[in-house]
Amino acid sequence: MKLRLGAVALTGALALTGCGSDDNSRLPGALDFSLDHLRCGPGGTLLASGSSAQANAMEVWVNTYQTNCAGSQVNYKATGSGAGVQEFLQGNTAFAGSDTPLSEAEIEESRAVCRDGGRAVNLPMVAGPIAVGYNLPGVDDLVLDAETLALVFDSRITRWNDPAIQRLNPDTELPDRPITPFHRSDGSGTTENFTGFLHAAAPDAWPHEPDKAWRGRGGQAADGSSGLVGQVQQSPGSIAYFELSYAHRNDIATARLDTGAGRPVAATVEHAERAVAEARVVGRGGDLALELDYTATADDAYPIVLVTYEIVCDRGNEPESLALTRAFLRFTASDEGQRALAEIDYAPIADRIIDQVRERVDALA
Repeated sequence: MKLRLGAVALTGALALTGCGSDDNSRLPGALDFSLDHLRCGPGGTLLASGSSAQANAMEVWVNTYQTNCAGSQVNYKATGSGAGVQEFLQGNTAFAGSDTPLSEAEIEESRAVCRDGGRAVNLPMVAGPIAVGYNLPGVDDLVLDAETLALVFDSRITRWNDPAIQRLNPDTELPDRPITPFHRSDGSGTTENFTGFLHAAAPDAWPHEPDKAWRGRGGQAADGSSGLVGQVQQSPGSIAYFELSYAHRNDIATARLDTGAGRPVAATVEHAERAVAEARVVGRGGDLALELDYTATADDAYPIVLVTYEIVCDRGNEPESLALTRAFLRFTASDEGQRALAEIDYAPIADRIIDQVRERVDALA
């Protein structure tokens, strides 16, 4: 079956935007891939919410599934990881998207929602680089490192021509302009991953523990990745962090990262894949939570990455939504679902991990 996504992108964008707060629907119009088969579940409506980092991936997945599976509707609200996890733990959604795995305490809490002795499990479904986007007229190529980023976002480097930035960009004329760093105001897995990188790669410069809530000093806040994008676009001298897909869809320049490798590394899908490929499964008992190495220094490995998990009960799911949940997640983890990601600036999950995800999805009860 031939499916041209460009023809249906507007419909999916409206469906996602209508029930979410993160509108980033400027997907490429030429997305086009064939589906030989798609195992549809029963008709009905599936409610889910969470990570805005995966909003563009979810838009493609929802469009594809709904186009091929008549009578099925998937409503995903990109409310942010923190809000999505909370809604799931309150029993309001079939699954949640989160850019960090559930804590042990949250897994224990999930036992009240997952019936028949079940509990929530973390299923890694999509990965990608967190880009550092900036608006600095006249500067099209910018190199930063972990320590400098930490000091900028902690409001201890405050001007673009600071000697620390100039040393990393010796051939660039940096303006004597104030730096305006923006961070997320909502509970965000992107924030937790970004600050996890700062804390691991520059612990002296970033003493704050990684958290979904922003712990740095100063700066300005905006809601959601799209809120940060809007602020960077309209604020010369600004800098923020968001998923690469947001930067590309909105034509925002992104910094290269000096990791100590042979050359600075750009935020690309390929470079993120090199970093994510080294992740270790640290979850137990069917849980597939991963541990990332934020201090990777291999050539062409971009270490500011995140993995988005779909969080679902391993058993004890609502009977009315179980079959549709299983069918939709089976598609997102399929070869076709994963192959679509690279075309919209996401990284597919490594084969050795996604094979385990498929086994867990098939076993949902």
